Amino acid sequence: MSASVALPQPIRRLTDLLSSGLSKSVKSKGKAMDRPGTEEDQQLVARTQAGDAAAFDQLVVKYTPRLYGLIYNMTSNHEDTNDLLQDVFSKAYKAIRGFRGKSSFYTWVHSIAVNMTLNFLKKRGRRYNLSLDDVDASIQNDKEFLEATATNSPVREADLSELQKRLNEAMMKLSDEHRAVVTMFHIQGMPHAEISKILRVSEGTVRSRLFYANRQLQNYLEEFRKNPVS
Repeated sequence: MSASVALPQPIRRLTDLLSSGLSKSVKSKGKAMDRPGTEEDQQLVARTQAGDAAAFDQLVVKYTPRLYGLIYNMTSNHEDTNDLLQDVFSKAYKAIRGFRGKSSFYTWVHSIAVNMTLNFLKKRGRRYNLSLDDVDASIQNDKEFLEATATNSPVREADLSELQKRLNEAMMKLSDEHRAVVTMFHIQGMPHAEISKILRVSEGTVRSRLFYANRQLQNYLEEFRKNPVS
Protein backbone atom coordinates (compact mmCIF):
# COMPACT_ATOMS: atom_id res chain seq x y z
CA MET A 1 0.00 0.00 0.00
CA SER A 2 1.29 3.45 -0.82
CA ALA A 3 2.86 5.21 2.17
CA SER A 4 1.04 8.39 1.24
CA VAL A 5 -2.42 6.98 1.99
CA ALA A 6 -3.88 8.76 5.00
CA LEU A 7 -5.33 6.00 7.16
CA PRO A 8 -8.22 6.72 9.51
CA GLN A 9 -8.50 5.62 13.12
CA PRO A 10 -8.76 2.86 14.27
CA ILE A 11 -7.21 1.34 11.13
CA ARG A 12 -4.09 3.46 11.61
CA ARG A 13 -3.65 2.21 15.18
CA LEU A 14 -3.48 -1.38 14.04
CA THR A 15 -1.42 -0.81 10.90
CA ASP A 16 1.15 0.98 13.07
CA LEU A 17 2.02 -2.53 14.26
CA LEU A 18 3.53 -3.23 10.86
CA SER A 19 5.74 -0.17 10.70
CA SER A 20 6.69 0.72 14.28
CA GLY A 21 7.25 -2.75 15.72
CA LEU A 22 5.95 -4.30 18.91
CA SER A 23 7.89 -2.26 21.46
CA LYS A 24 5.76 0.85 21.05
CA SER A 25 2.54 -1.12 20.87
CA VAL A 26 2.84 -2.75 24.28
CA LYS A 27 3.55 0.44 26.21
CA SER A 28 0.74 2.04 28.18
CA LYS A 29 -0.64 5.06 26.42
CA GLY A 30 0.05 8.35 28.13
CA LYS A 31 -3.37 9.67 27.26
CA ALA A 32 -6.30 7.34 27.70
CA MET A 33 -9.53 7.80 25.84
CA ASP A 34 -11.96 10.33 27.20
CA ARG A 35 -13.46 8.81 30.32
CA PRO A 36 -17.08 9.51 31.18
CA GLY A 37 -17.49 11.72 34.23
CA THR A 38 -17.52 9.44 37.25
CA GLU A 39 -19.35 12.00 39.41
CA GLU A 40 -22.23 12.13 36.95
CA ASP A 41 -22.26 8.33 36.78
CA GLN A 42 -22.38 8.07 40.56
CA GLN A 43 -25.40 10.34 40.69
CA LEU A 44 -27.19 8.38 37.97
CA VAL A 45 -26.38 5.08 39.68
CA ALA A 46 -27.67 6.38 43.01
CA ARG A 47 -30.90 7.57 41.39
CA THR A 48 -31.31 4.21 39.64
CA GLN A 49 -30.79 2.35 42.91
CA ALA A 50 -33.47 4.56 44.42
CA GLY A 51 -35.93 3.44 41.76
CA ASP A 52 -35.51 6.12 39.10
CA ALA A 53 -35.62 4.12 35.85
CA ALA A 54 -35.11 7.28 33.80
CA ALA A 55 -31.66 7.68 35.35
CA PHE A 56 -30.65 4.27 34.07
CA ASP A 57 -31.98 5.24 30.64
CA GLN A 58 -29.44 8.07 30.68
CA LEU A 59 -26.65 5.60 31.43
CA VAL A 60 -27.85 3.43 28.53
CA VAL A 61 -27.75 6.38 26.14
CA LYS A 62 -24.34 7.41 27.42
CA TYR A 63 -22.66 4.01 27.17
CA THR A 64 -24.36 2.46 24.15
CA PRO A 65 -21.90 3.81 21.50
CA ARG A 66 -18.77 2.57 23.30
CA LEU A 67 -20.23 -0.78 24.31
CA TYR A 68 -21.63 -1.36 20.84
CA GLY A 69 -18.18 -0.78 19.35
CA LEU A 70 -16.57 -3.05 21.93
CA ILE A 71 -18.97 -5.94 21.38
CA TYR A 72 -19.04 -5.61 17.59
CA ASN A 73 -15.27 -5.67 17.29
CA MET A 74 -15.31 -8.90 19.31
CA THR A 75 -18.15 -10.60 17.41
CA SER A 76 -17.97 -9.05 13.92
CA ASN A 77 -21.73 -9.48 13.67
CA HIS A 78 -24.26 -6.66 13.99
CA GLU A 79 -27.23 -8.86 14.92
CA ASP A 80 -25.29 -10.61 17.67
CA THR A 81 -24.05 -7.23 18.89
CA ASN A 82 -27.58 -5.82 19.15
CA ASP A 83 -28.77 -8.86 21.09
CA LEU A 84 -25.77 -8.86 23.41
CA LEU A 85 -26.02 -5.14 24.09
CA GLN A 86 -29.62 -5.55 25.24
CA ASP A 87 -28.59 -8.46 27.46
CA VAL A 88 -25.71 -6.44 28.94
CA PHE A 89 -27.92 -3.52 29.94
CA SER A 90 -30.61 -5.89 31.21
CA LYS A 91 -28.09 -7.65 33.43
CA ALA A 92 -26.62 -4.34 34.59
CA TYR A 93 -30.06 -3.02 35.53
CA LYS A 94 -30.92 -6.15 37.50
CA ALA A 95 -27.57 -6.13 39.30
CA ILE A 96 -27.19 -2.40 39.92
CA ARG A 97 -28.75 -2.51 43.38
CA GLY A 98 -25.77 -4.61 44.41
CA PHE A 99 -23.26 -2.20 42.88
CA ARG A 100 -21.27 -0.70 45.77
CA GLY A 101 -18.94 1.59 43.84
CA LYS A 102 -15.71 -0.29 44.59
CA SER A 103 -14.91 0.31 40.93
CA SER A 104 -16.32 2.98 38.64
CA PHE A 105 -19.59 2.28 36.84
CA TYR A 106 -17.55 2.59 33.64
CA THR A 107 -15.31 -0.33 34.64
CA TRP A 108 -18.23 -2.32 36.04
CA VAL A 109 -20.43 -2.13 32.93
CA HIS A 110 -17.49 -2.78 30.59
CA SER A 111 -16.61 -5.85 32.65
CA ILE A 112 -20.18 -7.14 32.24
CA ALA A 113 -20.03 -6.51 28.49
CA VAL A 114 -16.66 -8.21 27.97
CA ASN A 115 -17.51 -11.25 30.10
CA MET A 116 -20.92 -11.75 28.50
CA THR A 117 -19.41 -11.43 25.03
CA LEU A 118 -16.63 -13.91 25.81
CA ASN A 119 -19.18 -16.38 27.18
CA PHE A 120 -21.33 -15.89 24.08
CA LEU A 121 -18.37 -16.53 21.78
CA LYS A 122 -17.50 -19.73 23.61
CA LYS A 123 -21.08 -20.98 23.35
CA ARG A 124 -21.21 -19.96 19.71
CA GLY A 125 -18.20 -22.16 19.12
CA ARG A 126 -16.46 -19.48 17.06
CA ARG A 127 -18.91 -19.95 14.19
CA TYR A 128 -18.69 -16.85 12.05
CA ASN A 129 -18.82 -15.87 8.44
CA LEU A 130 -17.02 -12.73 7.37
CA SER A 131 -19.27 -11.17 4.76
CA LEU A 132 -17.87 -8.54 2.44
CA ASP A 133 -21.10 -6.61 3.04
CA ASP A 134 -20.76 -6.73 6.82
CA VAL A 135 -17.98 -4.15 7.14
CA ASP A 136 -17.66 -2.12 10.32
CA ALA A 137 -20.25 0.62 9.89
CA SER A 138 -18.72 2.66 12.67
CA ILE A 139 -15.57 3.04 10.59
CA GLN A 140 -17.25 3.48 7.23
CA ASN A 141 -19.38 6.33 8.62
CA ASP A 142 -16.57 7.90 10.63
CA LYS A 143 -15.92 11.55 9.70
CA GLU A 144 -12.16 11.04 9.57
CA PHE A 145 -12.54 8.00 7.33
CA LEU A 146 -14.82 9.90 4.94
CA GLU A 147 -12.46 12.86 4.82
CA ALA A 148 -9.46 10.60 4.23
CA THR A 149 -11.07 8.83 1.30
CA ALA A 150 -12.92 11.78 -0.24
CA THR A 151 -9.94 12.92 -2.31
CA ASN A 152 -8.30 9.55 -2.78
CA SER A 153 -7.93 7.87 -6.13
CA PRO A 154 -9.84 4.63 -6.80
CA VAL A 155 -6.64 2.71 -6.15
CA ARG A 156 -6.21 4.29 -2.74
CA GLU A 157 -9.84 3.67 -1.90
CA ALA A 158 -9.35 0.05 -2.88
CA ASP A 159 -6.29 -0.08 -0.62
CA LEU A 160 -8.28 1.17 2.36
CA SER A 161 -11.23 -1.11 1.68
CA GLU A 162 -8.99 -4.14 1.27
CA LEU A 163 -6.97 -3.25 4.35
CA GLN A 164 -10.12 -2.97 6.44
CA LYS A 165 -11.29 -6.39 5.28
CA ARG A 166 -7.87 -7.85 6.06
CA LEU A 167 -7.93 -6.27 9.51
CA ASN A 168 -11.38 -7.73 10.22
CA GLU A 169 -10.22 -11.14 9.04
CA ALA A 170 -7.03 -10.92 11.09
CA MET A 171 -8.93 -9.89 14.21
CA MET A 172 -11.29 -12.84 13.89
CA LYS A 173 -8.34 -15.24 13.68
CA LEU A 174 -7.26 -14.22 17.17
CA SER A 175 -8.58 -16.08 20.19
CA ASP A 176 -11.57 -14.47 21.89
CA GLU A 177 -9.44 -13.33 24.84
CA HIS A 178 -6.71 -11.83 22.65
CA ARG A 179 -9.27 -10.10 20.43
CA ALA A 180 -10.84 -8.54 23.52
CA VAL A 181 -7.51 -7.06 24.61
CA VAL A 182 -6.74 -5.71 21.13
CA THR A 183 -10.22 -4.19 20.89
CA MET A 184 -9.95 -2.43 24.23
CA PHE A 185 -6.36 -1.22 23.80
CA HIS A 186 -5.96 -0.40 20.11
CA ILE A 187 -9.52 0.40 19.04
CA GLN A 188 -11.09 1.83 22.20
CA GLY A 189 -7.88 3.34 23.56
CA MET A 190 -8.06 1.93 27.08
CA PRO A 191 -4.85 1.87 29.16
CA HIS A 192 -3.46 -1.39 30.52
CA ALA A 193 -4.63 -0.57 34.06
CA GLU A 194 -8.26 -0.18 32.98
CA ILE A 195 -8.21 -3.37 30.91
CA SER A 196 -6.78 -5.31 33.85
CA LYS A 197 -9.66 -4.12 36.06
CA ILE A 198 -12.26 -5.07 33.45
CA LEU A 199 -10.79 -8.52 32.83
CA ARG A 200 -9.75 -9.00 36.46
CA VAL A 201 -6.24 -10.02 35.52
CA SER A 202 -2.86 -8.42 36.22
CA GLU A 203 -1.43 -5.69 34.03
CA GLY A 204 1.39 -8.10 33.22
CA THR A 205 -1.16 -10.55 31.82
CA VAL A 206 -2.72 -7.77 29.75
CA ARG A 207 0.71 -6.85 28.34
CA SER A 208 1.58 -10.45 27.51
CA ARG A 209 -1.76 -11.04 25.77
CA LEU A 210 -1.35 -7.81 23.85
CA PHE A 211 2.22 -8.69 22.85
CA TYR A 212 1.13 -12.08 21.54
CA ALA A 213 -1.90 -10.64 19.73
CA ASN A 214 0.20 -7.89 18.14
CA ARG A 215 2.66 -10.44 16.85
CA GLN A 216 -0.16 -12.56 15.42
CA LEU A 217 -1.69 -9.53 13.71
CA GLN A 218 1.66 -8.62 12.22
CA ASN A 219 1.93 -12.09 10.73
CA TYR A 220 -1.62 -12.02 9.37
CA LEU A 221 -1.18 -8.60 7.78
CA GLU A 222 2.33 -9.13 6.44
CA GLU A 223 1.04 -10.51 3.15
CA PHE A 224 -1.07 -7.42 2.52
CA ARG A 225 1.87 -5.13 3.24
CA LYS A 226 4.00 -7.02 0.73
CA ASN A 227 1.24 -7.38 -1.85
CA PRO A 228 -1.09 -4.34 -1.66
CA VAL A 229 -3.95 -3.74 -4.06
CA SER A 230 -2.63 -2.33 -7.31
